[in-house]
Amino acid sequence: MLYAPPVPSRAFAWPRRSLHPSQAAPVQRPELRAVITFIALEAGATVRRCAPRHPATLCLRRTSVPTSKPTLPRATPPRTRRRSDAPTLLDVARAAGVSEMAASSALNGGRRGSARVSTETRERVLAAAEQLGFRPNATARALANRRTNAIGFVANFLGEEPNLYFLEVFSGVIQGATAAGQTTAVFTLNDWAEAPARLPALCDGRVDGLILLGPRLQDDGSAWLPRHTPMVSVQADRSVNGAVNVESDDESGAHGMVQRLLSMGHRRILYVAGPSDLSGPNLRVHGYMRAHAEAGVKPAAGHVVRAPLSIEGGREAMQDWLRRHRGRQLPQAVFGGNDAIAFGCAEVLRARGLRVPDDVSVVGYDHTLMARWVQMATVRQPLHELGRRAVEELVRRIDTSHQGEPHAGPSSIVLPTEIVPGATLAPPRRSSLTIT
Repeated sequence: MLYAPPVPSRAFAWPRRSLHPSQAAPVQRPELRAVITFIALEAGATVRRCAPRHPATLCLRRTSVPTSKPTLPRATPPRTRRRSDAPTLLDVARAAGVSEMAASSALNGGRRGSARVSTETRERVLAAAEQLGFRPNATARALANRRTNAIGFVANFLGEEPNLYFLEVFSGVIQGATAAGQTTAVFTLNDWAEAPARLPALCDGRVDGLILLGPRLQDDGSAWLPRHTPMVSVQADRSVNGAVNVESDDESGAHGMVQRLLSMGHRRILYVAGPSDLSGPNLRVHGYMRAHAEAGVKPAAGHVVRAPLSIEGGREAMQDWLRRHRGRQLPQAVFGGNDAIAFGCAEVLRARGLRVPDDVSVVGYDHTLMARWVQMATVRQPLHELGRRAVEELVRRIDTSHQGEPHAGPSSIVLPTEIVPGATLAPPRRSSLTIT
């Protein structure tokens, strides 16, 4: 163990006698040993081992007290750029035999040309840049062009289960951004309640626009959302001021699936919908009810329940419903408000020894990877297309804003859904089952 002597009153004026470990503070970190030893040697002290009973101790002893002021460390000369560093615009200009301004003009004009330089000069600059491996400074270019060519993607990804819906929309965003020559920055929120504080901070110029995935705002944001940053929302729970919303037709999707179930002969259709405080799940309930009304079939009593949009939410809702309806007829079909809910319901049914779809059909909504993996019958939302279209609309709005023109596009873009048949859907069994 190394022991450091107490800090002296004068720089490097160590006591003439050796310091015993009992008079010093122990230093555990090896790197500090090297530093203290170096300082001691610079001050003219000797470094030796202490008594054998302290084999790990270094003691410092001054051999003489300096009469002059300690020598200050020499200032480090300014670092010059090594030739192995990235080449600069000045390097390109020198290699091409032109000024920096001419080189900048040629590079910014690209191969399409610039009115400020000749074709011969431009080609010479481009050749020099290619030979040197020059890459323009993105930050400087963004400042000059007032555009970063980056878009932000804001979502609440937190939760105990991976949200496959969000991930598939995000995949479409990445593809759309790549096709548009944009980079993508991901910003996560713990909860949409913090949006009034977080979103304005993201509009500081780091990105040209924002895509909000499934925002659940308390208001339309007109009082706190910056107007200089274009925004697009995907499946917004309510309209966002100044933003176009890209969404799928929730009401039509649920209507189509219930219509399919009724046409196959199902009458007792349990619908495990999403939370009642969200507009999307409510629209799907409207579709469920409209399909029954159009078919002249009265929905079975108590056959619409609510649950969180998760596997665990579906599992708990199914268990609770079966417990409350013990001794009554089993539903002929279970319609999950999304694929995760449907998956949780199917788990509970199979755990009770029921066969899907021989005893009860189970269908979902979204057509996520989970549904495709188990070949679940579901309503297909164009998740990938939602993300891609959101990028297209955002880039269009950024271009319009950059040109100083008002945006005259639609406030909402609605994409159609479709029914996907699968291995979990079949006609109802002839004899009904009783819940035990």
